[in-house]
Amino acid sequence: MVQTLPAPAKLKPGVLRIIPLGGIGEIGRNMTVFEVDGKILVVDCGVLFPEEHHPGVDVILPDFGYLRDRLDDIVGIVLTHGHEDHIGGVPYLLRLKADIPLIGSSLTLAFVEAKLKEHKISPYTLNVREGDREQLAGFNLEFVAVNHSIPDALAVVIRTVAGSVLHTGDFKMDQIPLDGRITDLRAFARIGEEGLDLFLCDSTNADVPGFTPLEKDIGPVLENVIGRTRGKVVVASFSSHVHRVQQVIDAAHAHGRKVCLIGRSMVRNMQIADDLGHLELPDDNMIVDAKKAAQLPPNEIVYMCTGSQGEPMAVLARIANIDHDIQVGEEDTIILASSLIPGNENSVYRVIDKLSKLGANVVHKGNAKVHVSGHAAAGELLYCYNILKPRNVMPVHGEYRHLIANGNLAKATGVPEENVLITEDGWVVDLVAGKAEIVGAVECGMLYVDGKNVGVITEEDLQDRRVLSEEGFISIFCVIDAESGNLLVGPEIRARAFAEEDHVFDNVKPAIERAMLEAAREGVRDTYAMQQVIRRTIGTWVAKAHRRRPMIIPVVVTN
Repeated sequence: MVQTLPAPAKLKPGVLRIIPLGGIGEIGRNMTVFEVDGKILVVDCGVLFPEEHHPGVDVILPDFGYLRDRLDDIVGIVLTHGHEDHIGGVPYLLRLKADIPLIGSSLTLAFVEAKLKEHKISPYTLNVREGDREQLAGFNLEFVAVNHSIPDALAVVIRTVAGSVLHTGDFKMDQIPLDGRITDLRAFARIGEEGLDLFLCDSTNADVPGFTPLEKDIGPVLENVIGRTRGKVVVASFSSHVHRVQQVIDAAHAHGRKVCLIGRSMVRNMQIADDLGHLELPDDNMIVDAKKAAQLPPNEIVYMCTGSQGEPMAVLARIANIDHDIQVGEEDTIILASSLIPGNENSVYRVIDKLSKLGANVVHKGNAKVHVSGHAAAGELLYCYNILKPRNVMPVHGEYRHLIANGNLAKATGVPEENVLITEDGWVVDLVAGKAEIVGAVECGMLYVDGKNVGVITEEDLQDRRVLSEEGFISIFCVIDAESGNLLVGPEIRARAFAEEDHVFDNVKPAIERAMLEAAREGVRDTYAMQQVIRRTIGTWVAKAHRRRPMIIPVVVTN
């Protein structure tokens, strides 16, 4: 339900204001602003990856508009973990003010520092771990270990004069995690006993019954698939999924294969993970470079690459398009070791079809247990609500149906309906005296990154691109007499991507000439007005005759 909310009133002293600038109603670009007594704390700053209706867009950022005039008030950015949808926007925010402190775990900060190095930004960082507490202006922060599909993830408790908030980041409750680091439910229980005023909870799997399967169950499946493959194996996953890479390394080693990491981000992130002790290599020669891998027999190599979401420029899509040094055929196996992010389904299935056409055996979550989610399912969330007993709940990180499902879980455990806040990006929530309520909204849209341009591309630009890609382009050139308005040259019509020959427009040229003549008789001399006459005339004809709505660019010059 779309609602239009007024701008919020000025924030009163002693009130905590919470504004999500991304991550509500979507899987990505997570960013939440907390403000009290004139100071701001930001939790996460991620990106959203574009879908097919975002032609030419590289990534989509949270809307920084609310912060642009408040940069000096930001005391820090807490990063809950190292996934792109939580850290990918940091370089773009630090372009506005490079000395905003970044607070996070060692792996998270290492990942973001590597990204910032590419942007030539040297950040100020504060390394924290579970159990640590930090005071930043009016924000007292406590960090809590949570289990996720990446090591070193942290939830954060934010204590202020207005009350306490727990933001989970992304989490699940795997009881036998690969790294032995479980979600700290003892800390959750203590926080609940102290009294929790507001719970911001990961909603991604709130509509999935039961409990998320164990990561350790994936290992034997990967080992089995790799063991019965006669040719090469290509495994596609997120470049930050350290646990999955570890499982691939273990499975490859069990069958006498080496592993080759392909893709700049994959190589960079796994080098960082190895340096920090999050990867265990069976021997020093387990990882080989691309040149060495090409010299090995196919049955002795496993390639670990990016592209599990069907990204057109990622390694897997290039392999599928026969545009990469790695070529696959009938004896080879491709494993997509990740879940589908909503919106990427068509892209992924296109890649699967192309790989299948090349003869490769494609294994994915739909036909084998090669991935489990990193997010808590409904059963796990119910445990959290019963342990924490929060006064107010604000579901985050999920599409709208996930937020609703999460809110329903909260209500089922006794949270009053009026205390469950289903929000949207830009909605403003104020917390004071144990009560959280929606008090308005700030302007909050999509910030598109297109090459070196940030925020320059608008929705109108994207609409033009969609029209060009789907409907084609028609240009009309005319010269009119400056005094009489009569047509001197043209109309000359050219079309591109319209799937019609230029002679098709011979039928509409007399109509354009008549329309321009009539406009001239009515005293029209302005070239822009004549362009509009042409646009209406040919637009009506194309819609009726061809049922198309191409982009129409009339050019009228005077002589």
